[in-house]
Amino acid sequence: MAIPVIFGIANCDTVKKARHWLDDHLIKHEFHDFRRDGLTTRQLKDWLAEVDMDVLLNKRSRTWRELDESLKSNITQTKAIKLMLDQPSIIKRPVLELGNNKTRKRILVGFDGKQYESLFIK
Repeated sequence: MAIPVIFGIANCDTVKKARHWLDDHLIKHEFHDFRRDGLTTRQLKDWLAEVDMDVLLNKRSRTWRELDESLKSNITQTKAIKLMLDQPSIIKRPVLELGNNKTRKRILVGFDGKQYESLFIK
């Protein structure tokens, strides 16, 4: 199995919980800070092929609420990708990516200990 990659922002409490859960269960993983390390259009398109835009785009976030109404109206996938590239804090966190380039990647958004347990603890 490929090493899971957890995407998020280092100081996000939910990302910290997910990383601690993985560490506590001795699950080797990589961390990708999308503020520091960036994201690509390809990554976001891949994620959106696996999860609904309304799951990935955090419309309850402070960043979303502070956006100009013209940016929030008639949101399309193309518009959402541009917003997420410009303001990565608008992405719901963490994003856990499982799989590799040879297999279809599985994407989980947000943190739920029971869900992680069902994935990693056999």
